[in-house]
Amino acid sequence: MNPSDPIPTTHDSRPIGVFDSGLGGLTAVRELFRTLPGESVVYFGDTARLPYGSKSRDTVTRFSLEIAAFLVRQDIKCLVVACNTASSYALEALVRTLDVPVVGVIDPAVRAALELSPRRRIGVIGTLGTVGSGAYARVVESLAPDARVLSHACPLFVPLIEEGWVDHPVTRMVAQEYLAELSSGGLDTLILGCTHYPLIAPLIAELMGPEVRLIDSGAEAARAIAALLRERGQLSSRDPEHRFYLTDEPRNFARVARAFLGRELPPTTIVDQTDQPWFERLPAR
Repeated sequence: MNPSDPIPTTHDSRPIGVFDSGLGGLTAVRELFRTLPGESVVYFGDTARLPYGSKSRDTVTRFSLEIAAFLVRQDIKCLVVACNTASSYALEALVRTLDVPVVGVIDPAVRAALELSPRRRIGVIGTLGTVGSGAYARVVESLAPDARVLSHACPLFVPLIEEGWVDHPVTRMVAQEYLAELSSGGLDTLILGCTHYPLIAPLIAELMGPEVRLIDSGAEAARAIAALLRERGQLSSRDPEHRFYLTDEPRNFARVARAFLGRELPPTTIVDQTDQPWFERLPAR
C-alpha cells in the first residue's frame, strides 16, 4: 500500500499489544502513538525479570510466552515484540503459538537498513544477548547475501541511559570506545538494536558521522505493524484507551518512562506474580 493512499474505513478497535523486558519498548510505543494516534495500546514491561540479554534462549522464550498469554487475554489484535532479545530468541515460538499477527524488531529494521545501504554495509549495536545471537546477521544474509554486517555489543549503554546520563561525559567516552571500529568501517547504516538506544541517537549519530544513517529498530517495528493493520483493514474507529502493565516499579521509573515515551505515562498497573495467574503461558505449538 502506498503511504499516500487513503486509509480504509475499519472497525477493529481491539488494542495493539506491545512487550519488552523493561521500559525501552516505550520508544516503539512512542512511534505507534505518532503513526497511529487512534489506536489503543496495551504495554507489558517485565521490569521484575530484566535484563533478558544475559538469559538463555529457553528462559527468554518461556518469559515471552507467559507475557503473550497475558496480552492475548487483553483481546489484542496483534503483538509487537519490542525486545530485541525476545525477537532474537522467541519470535518463531510466538508466531507459531499465537493466533494474532506478531511483529518483532529485527526483520523490519533490517529491511529498512537494506533500503538505505547502497554499498550493502550495515552495522548493528545491541546487548550482549542480541549481538551474540547473530539474529540480525542471519536476516541480512537471508535477504541480501552480498551485504556485510559489522556488529558490536554495547552492554553499558542501557544502565547509563536508565541512570539519565544521556548527555554525560562518561556516556560519550563509553560510546567512543564502543563505536571506534564501526565508525571507521565504511558503513551505510547502523541499526540501533536495542530500544533504549534512541535516547542517545544524537550522540551516536555525531560519532558515526553524517554519512551513516541510523535505523531505530523499535520505530521500524511500529511502522511495520501500522502498515500491516492498514493492509488487513484492522484500524480502529474509536478513541484510544491505553493500559500499561509492569512486573515491578523500578527506581526512577516515572522519569525513565517519560524519557522513553516522550510524554506522561498512562495509568500503570503493577502485576504481582505471587497471586495473579498472568504468567500462565500458552502451550507452544
